[in-house]
Amino acid sequence: MQQIKRSPIRTDPGAATRNEEESIMQKAIISVVGKDTVGIIAKVCTYLAENTCNILDISQTITGGYFNMMMITDTAASEKKFSEIQNDLKVIGEEIGVTVHVQREEIFDMMHRV
Repeated sequence: MQQIKRSPIRTDPGAATRNEEESIMQKAIISVVGKDTVGIIAKVCTYLAENTCNILDISQTITGGYFNMMMITDTAASEKKFSEIQNDLKVIGEEIGVTVHVQREEIFDMMHRV
């Protein structure tokens, strides 16, 4: 008698979709640090929107007049290479007087592993 292979039963119908989406994402960690001025978030977010980079998570604080923002983004839909996005955001940061650092998620994770 031939044995039939069966797929595991999924209790969460969206689980496969989420896993597939996660596997095609190209996550980048963007950090922005510098003296607080008007328009920092607007400049960075406008660039990301114009280049089809999705913001997945964002956190920002201002302490003692210094601005600090960290973003997790998905750059998979962008037509630009990752290195171009890195360079463009670095230039934008210089123009507005902040430091912008962009890293691939896997590199960030390796550097911050304890």
